Amino acid sequence: MSRIGRKPVEIPSGVDITIGENNFVKVKGPKGELSNTFHPALKIVKEDNVVKIERPSDEPFMRAIHGTSRALLANMVEGVTNGFTVELEIVGIGYRAAMKGKTLELQLGYSHPIVYEPPEGIQIAVEGNIIKVSGIDKQLVGQVAAEIRDFRKPDPYKGKGIRYKGEQLKLKPGKSVGKK
Repeated sequence: MSRIGRKPVEIPSGVDITIGENNFVKVKGPKGELSNTFHPALKIVKEDNVVKIERPSDEPFMRAIHGTSRALLANMVEGVTNGFTVELEIVGIGYRAAMKGKTLELQLGYSHPIVYEPPEGIQIAVEGNIIKVSGIDKQLVGQVAAEIRDFRKPDPYKGKGIRYKGEQLKLKPGKSVGKK
Protein backbone atom coordinates (compact mmCIF):
# COMPACT_ATOMS: atom_id res chain seq x y z
CA MET A 1 0.00 0.00 0.00
CA SER A 2 0.99 3.57 -0.50
CA ARG A 3 2.69 4.93 2.59
CA ILE A 4 1.84 8.53 1.80
CA GLY A 5 -1.71 7.76 0.70
CA ARG A 6 -2.51 5.91 3.93
CA LYS A 7 -1.49 8.81 6.17
CA PRO A 8 -4.51 10.84 7.27
CA VAL A 9 -4.53 14.60 6.68
CA GLU A 10 -5.06 16.42 9.98
CA ILE A 11 -7.38 19.41 9.91
CA PRO A 12 -6.09 22.30 12.06
CA SER A 13 -8.48 24.56 13.92
CA GLY A 14 -9.92 27.32 11.74
CA VAL A 15 -9.92 25.15 8.61
CA ASP A 16 -13.16 23.85 7.12
CA ILE A 17 -13.19 21.03 4.55
CA THR A 18 -16.29 20.37 2.46
CA ILE A 19 -16.52 17.18 0.40
CA GLY A 20 -19.09 17.43 -2.40
CA GLU A 21 -20.25 15.05 -5.09
CA ASN A 22 -17.80 13.70 -7.67
CA ASN A 23 -14.99 14.09 -5.09
CA PHE A 24 -15.08 17.90 -5.27
CA VAL A 25 -13.21 19.13 -2.17
CA LYS A 26 -13.25 22.73 -0.93
CA VAL A 27 -10.81 23.81 1.78
CA LYS A 28 -11.45 27.12 3.53
CA GLY A 29 -9.04 28.63 6.03
CA PRO A 30 -7.73 31.90 7.46
CA LYS A 31 -5.62 32.72 4.36
CA GLY A 32 -8.23 31.89 1.73
CA GLU A 33 -10.06 29.14 -0.10
CA LEU A 34 -8.90 26.36 -2.43
CA SER A 35 -10.85 23.69 -4.29
CA ASN A 36 -9.99 20.63 -6.34
CA THR A 37 -11.70 17.64 -7.93
CA PHE A 38 -10.08 14.28 -7.21
CA HIS A 39 -10.29 11.00 -9.14
CA PRO A 40 -13.84 9.57 -8.94
CA ALA A 41 -12.67 6.04 -7.99
CA LEU A 42 -11.12 7.32 -4.73
CA LYS A 43 -13.18 7.58 -1.57
CA ILE A 44 -12.60 10.68 0.57
CA VAL A 45 -13.79 10.33 4.17
CA LYS A 46 -13.86 13.08 6.80
CA GLU A 47 -13.76 11.88 10.43
CA ASP A 48 -13.47 14.31 13.35
CA ASN A 49 -10.26 16.28 12.70
CA VAL A 50 -8.80 14.08 9.94
CA VAL A 51 -9.49 13.35 6.29
CA LYS A 52 -8.61 9.94 4.84
CA ILE A 53 -8.38 8.92 1.20
CA GLU A 54 -9.12 5.28 0.36
CA ARG A 55 -8.53 3.52 -2.94
CA PRO A 56 -10.60 0.68 -4.42
CA SER A 57 -7.78 -1.61 -5.60
CA ASP A 58 -4.02 -2.18 -5.65
CA GLU A 59 -3.56 -1.47 -9.36
CA PRO A 60 -0.42 0.59 -10.09
CA PHE A 61 -2.47 3.56 -11.36
CA MET A 62 -4.69 3.56 -8.26
CA ARG A 63 -1.63 3.38 -6.00
CA ALA A 64 -0.06 6.35 -7.79
CA ILE A 65 -3.21 8.49 -7.78
CA HIS A 66 -3.81 7.60 -4.11
CA GLY A 67 -0.52 9.11 -2.89
CA THR A 68 -0.77 12.06 -5.27
CA SER A 69 -4.29 12.92 -4.13
CA ARG A 70 -3.32 12.77 -0.47
CA ALA A 71 -0.34 15.06 -1.11
CA LEU A 72 -2.53 17.55 -3.02
CA LEU A 73 -5.08 17.59 -0.21
CA ALA A 74 -2.36 18.09 2.42
CA ASN A 75 -0.91 20.97 0.37
CA MET A 76 -4.35 22.58 0.16
CA VAL A 77 -4.71 22.44 3.96
CA GLU A 78 -1.16 23.76 4.46
CA GLY A 79 -1.75 26.56 1.94
CA VAL A 80 -4.91 27.94 3.58
CA THR A 81 -3.30 27.85 7.04
CA ASN A 82 0.31 28.99 6.48
CA GLY A 83 0.72 29.65 2.75
CA PHE A 84 3.81 28.96 0.65
CA THR A 85 6.81 31.16 -0.13
CA VAL A 86 9.62 30.72 -2.66
CA GLU A 87 12.62 33.03 -2.54
CA LEU A 88 14.66 33.90 -5.61
CA GLU A 89 18.08 35.52 -5.57
CA ILE A 90 19.38 37.93 -8.22
CA VAL A 91 23.14 37.65 -8.80
CA GLY A 92 25.00 39.93 -11.19
CA ILE A 93 26.27 43.48 -11.50
CA GLY A 94 23.50 45.77 -12.73
CA TYR A 95 20.81 43.14 -12.26
CA ARG A 96 17.97 44.44 -10.11
CA ALA A 97 14.27 44.11 -9.40
CA ALA A 98 11.64 46.57 -8.23
CA MET A 99 7.90 46.56 -7.64
CA LYS A 100 5.88 49.10 -9.64
CA GLY A 101 2.44 48.83 -8.09
CA LYS A 102 1.55 45.15 -8.41
CA THR A 103 3.93 44.45 -11.30
CA LEU A 104 7.51 43.26 -11.02
CA GLU A 105 10.07 45.15 -13.09
CA LEU A 106 13.38 43.40 -13.74
CA GLN A 107 16.63 44.81 -15.15
CA LEU A 108 18.59 41.73 -16.24
CA GLY A 109 21.15 42.97 -18.73
CA TYR A 110 18.81 43.12 -21.71
CA SER A 111 18.22 46.32 -23.69
CA HIS A 112 14.76 46.65 -22.10
CA PRO A 113 13.24 46.11 -18.67
CA ILE A 114 11.13 42.98 -18.18
CA VAL A 115 7.69 43.66 -16.72
CA TYR A 116 5.93 40.71 -15.05
CA GLU A 117 2.29 40.83 -13.98
CA PRO A 118 1.66 38.14 -11.32
CA PRO A 119 -1.51 36.04 -11.59
CA GLU A 120 -4.43 36.40 -9.18
CA GLY A 121 -3.62 35.07 -5.70
CA ILE A 122 0.16 35.60 -5.90
CA GLN A 123 2.02 38.29 -3.95
CA ILE A 124 5.54 39.34 -4.91
CA ALA A 125 7.86 41.31 -2.62
CA VAL A 126 11.36 42.60 -3.38
CA GLU A 127 13.96 43.12 -0.64
CA GLY A 128 17.33 44.10 -2.04
CA ASN A 129 18.38 41.29 -4.39
CA ILE A 130 15.77 38.81 -3.04
CA ILE A 131 12.39 38.27 -4.71
CA LYS A 132 9.77 36.60 -2.51
CA VAL A 133 6.87 34.88 -4.28
CA SER A 134 4.06 33.84 -1.93
CA GLY A 135 0.50 32.56 -2.09
CA ILE A 136 -1.80 29.77 -0.92
CA ASP A 137 -1.60 27.49 -3.99
CA LYS A 138 1.70 25.58 -3.92
CA GLN A 139 1.61 24.72 -7.62
CA LEU A 140 0.93 28.32 -8.66
CA VAL A 141 3.67 29.72 -6.39
CA GLY A 142 6.20 27.29 -7.86
CA GLN A 143 5.07 28.03 -11.42
CA VAL A 144 5.41 31.81 -10.97
CA ALA A 145 8.86 31.39 -9.38
CA ALA A 146 9.96 29.20 -12.31
CA GLU A 147 8.66 31.77 -14.83
CA ILE A 148 10.60 34.58 -13.11
CA ARG A 149 13.75 32.40 -12.99
CA ASP A 150 13.40 31.70 -16.73
CA PHE A 151 13.86 35.39 -17.57
CA ARG A 152 17.61 34.98 -16.84
CA LYS A 153 18.72 31.50 -15.78
CA PRO A 154 22.06 31.28 -13.94
CA ASP A 155 25.04 31.42 -16.27
CA PRO A 156 26.99 28.11 -16.06
CA TYR A 157 30.36 29.93 -16.17
CA LYS A 158 29.96 32.98 -13.91
CA GLY A 159 26.76 32.15 -12.02
CA LYS A 160 25.03 35.42 -12.93
CA GLY A 161 21.24 35.38 -13.23
CA ILE A 162 18.19 34.51 -11.13
CA ARG A 163 18.37 31.42 -8.94
CA TYR A 164 16.40 29.90 -6.11
CA LYS A 165 17.72 30.94 -2.71
CA GLY A 166 20.14 28.30 -1.53
CA GLU A 167 20.46 26.71 -5.00
CA GLN A 168 23.93 25.26 -5.50
CA LEU A 169 25.43 25.78 -8.95
CA LYS A 170 28.27 23.72 -10.31
CA LEU A 171 30.18 26.25 -12.40
CA LYS A 172 31.98 25.06 -15.52
CA PRO A 173 35.65 25.83 -15.88
CA GLY A 174 36.50 28.32 -18.61
CA LYS A 175 38.57 27.59 -21.70
CA SER A 176 41.77 28.77 -19.98
CA VAL A 177 41.74 25.65 -17.78
CA GLY A 178 42.72 23.38 -20.68
CA LYS A 179 45.76 25.49 -21.73
CA LYS A 180 49.23 24.51 -20.55
